[in-house]
Amino acid sequence: MNERKIVIFGAGKIGRSFIGQVFNLSGYEVVFVDINKQLVDLINQQKQYRIVIKNGEEDELLIIRNIKGIYLDEEEQLMSELNNTKIMSLSVGQQGVGTVIPLLARLLVVRREKYGDVPLDIIIAENIRNADRLIRKELEKQLPPDYPLEKLVGLVETSIGKMVPIMTQKDIEEDPLQVFAESYNSLIVAKNGFKNPIPDIPFLAPKENIKAWVDRKLFIHNLGHAATAYLGFKKYPDAVYICEVLEDQELLDTVRQTMLQSAEILRSLYPEEFTLTQLKEHIDDLICRFRNKSLKDTLFRVGCDLYRKLGPEDRLAAPVHAAVRLGKPYHLILNAIIAGISFRAKDENGNYFPSDRLFFEEAVRGPRYILENVCKIRWESGKVGRKN
Repeated sequence: MNERKIVIFGAGKIGRSFIGQVFNLSGYEVVFVDINKQLVDLINQQKQYRIVIKNGEEDELLIIRNIKGIYLDEEEQLMSELNNTKIMSLSVGQQGVGTVIPLLARLLVVRREKYGDVPLDIIIAENIRNADRLIRKELEKQLPPDYPLEKLVGLVETSIGKMVPIMTQKDIEEDPLQVFAESYNSLIVAKNGFKNPIPDIPFLAPKENIKAWVDRKLFIHNLGHAATAYLGFKKYPDAVYICEVLEDQELLDTVRQTMLQSAEILRSLYPEEFTLTQLKEHIDDLICRFRNKSLKDTLFRVGCDLYRKLGPEDRLAAPVHAAVRLGKPYHLILNAIIAGISFRAKDENGNYFPSDRLFFEEAVRGPRYILENVCKIRWESGKVGRKN
């Protein structure tokens, strides 16, 4: 069994720019699995790809080698690769998880038949709250009743903080495999999720209380990003970039105060994990990263997909629900949600995110309707509560 190989389901931006990079630069062979046959063919033809690091000054270029690709339907080849490793990663997006899990369950059964009780660790590189519970629940549906899931599968939650912007069509045509990203590379993982020894590699940051760190990403990073997009679009509807709207000092201060309000909520949830000083430093670092002009992160990318991003367990509504339970202030976060309901940014081709068109049709019923039916926030006589 190859101790220095990782199989990555999902050869998208996070798979290539983050998980693939972190492990490849630590001497791992990287096997990408994807449903996009053209992408898989390119990986196998070129046997390398470029990561362009946008660090605010001159771009830095990384070449990732020792890679191969497998098409998702090539089950026999995939089985051979997965049988020969102790670690894999999922980076397919929330919708893709449902497609991959039945296949993964079949592979786990064959793996056990061939190698016996050798554990496989799965790094869940998805921005999904309680991702380990979701994956476990779906695997339990697909695996035989006598399969010892708790013993043989390590479900390793992560907090993915790396920003990977949308690339222009011109950039993609220039090199379909290249990916742009910031220099941030800290991969926060659940220390207790591993069944095998934790890989001793740079950039890996194991945490005892991963739930706190997942919520830190959601309540501060994701919230601050969304607040910037929604408040920025409200004030500057013709703006394109996140860094552009943050040139407005008043807007920047409002975003920072909104993030600080959420930080107070987070600290109340996890008083033993974070100090206010630590969270303030994290917020200032994030704002500095948001303002990175070379990253060219767009309002559209950060703010689109409104059903998900305004959903009850996501970046803005989840902190409000927690604030209601804890009796903490949330008015600034609520203001960002209201701005989000009116968010209408388009991509470089003048198109809305597909499902956002349906959201717009519902939004004509007014903010209260969205708060109650999308965010699951009950609004009674000016007071906010959780809608059951």
